[in-house]
Amino acid sequence: MGKKSENYLHLADLPLQELITQALELKFQHRGMNFGLCTISNARSGRCSEDCAFCAQSSRHRCDIETYGLRPAAEILDEARRAKEAGAQRFSMVTSGRGLSTEQVENICSIVIAIRENLDIEVCCSLGILSREQLEMLKDAGVSRYHHNIETSEEFFHRICTTHQFHHRIATIQAAQDAGLEVCSGGIIGMGEDIHDRISMAETLSRLQVDSMPLNILVPIKGTRLYGIGMLPVAEIIRTVAIWRIIHPDAALRIAGGRETVLKDLQPVAFMAGADAMLIGGYLTVRGRAVEADLEMVREIEGLWKEMYQR
Repeated sequence: MGKKSENYLHLADLPLQELITQALELKFQHRGMNFGLCTISNARSGRCSEDCAFCAQSSRHRCDIETYGLRPAAEILDEARRAKEAGAQRFSMVTSGRGLSTEQVENICSIVIAIRENLDIEVCCSLGILSREQLEMLKDAGVSRYHHNIETSEEFFHRICTTHQFHHRIATIQAAQDAGLEVCSGGIIGMGEDIHDRISMAETLSRLQVDSMPLNILVPIKGTRLYGIGMLPVAEIIRTVAIWRIIHPDAALRIAGGRETVLKDLQPVAFMAGADAMLIGGYLTVRGRAVEADLEMVREIEGLWKEMYQR
């Protein structure tokens, strides 16, 4: 993807209030009042061969998590039904590991078909590094969007993972797009990178023209290599949200893991800085807060947006 460009580096030095104002204006201009809700299912947990420094599911780490193979279809279907009832527009199946075999993808496809036949909810998948042929199978089964994070900037990636390279991530995203799938791709901030890495990451996502950008805030998990690293200041998180919106105004900007733990009562500020989507119901090995509390927050944010958008 090339090295960092200089196009957006000036954003790192702008006053935070100016960034927030620009970002929210772009959100209204390009995405109106859209607010997206999705939930994810930990369909296969643990025993991952990769060495991602943040991940509790890596077999290189010793973390207190539950490990299991692909869950029964009936369990996942029931989980999708509960997600729909909670107000989620999208339901994503996530499996641990570098990727899946074609036989395993076929099993996922059968679950996707069952969900689509029984529920009016969009189905997404996050299954690691797959081939175009495997991604086409998912598309044919009814998957609408593939999730595959780039995690961090190209320049910082080697500090986070050594068992595969940044270009493997990019190739999977492009294969998903070639297969006709929308793409959800973002990363994690607070892993020791700097603001220029966060800008570089957003630039990459913009060049790839991804449809949704999940922004995770690291919550260091005991047993991982990043355990003990300090939390990012809230101002840095909000600055990153605004910059990501400015760099890629057309994509859904989805606040994901870490929002409850790190932002706490300041979560709404992220949605005044250009974010317009979020995960509800938990994050694989980390629990979220009550869905009812999230839905109440969404109603309050939409009320503020309506007041501002109409002026």
